[in-house]
Amino acid sequence: MLTFHDCVGMCEFSTDEIKAIARHEHISGMAALILAEELIHQPGGAVRIQRMILDNLAVARSACDTAETVRLEGALHHFAVTHAAQIARRRAD
Repeated sequence: MLTFHDCVGMCEFSTDEIKAIARHEHISGMAALILAEELIHQPGGAVRIQRMILDNLAVARSACDTAETVRLEGALHHFAVTHAAQIARRRAD
């Protein structure tokens, strides 16, 4: 049986990115992983995921949750580096 961590290892997202999507959308980690994999292949999907992470980051900063802020900043950086082409392509449209 595959675990959540096994599935994360087979996708192009970090655990923190998946957790951010799950929190933003109020869904399970596995559902967030599936959503992320679907979105990343759709026009505008990368920008939508980036917005989810940014929304969560704003909430963490507002709550003065330093640990969550740092975690989300790392997730945002990883996402931006890993998916730069998809983000740039959408912004160019």
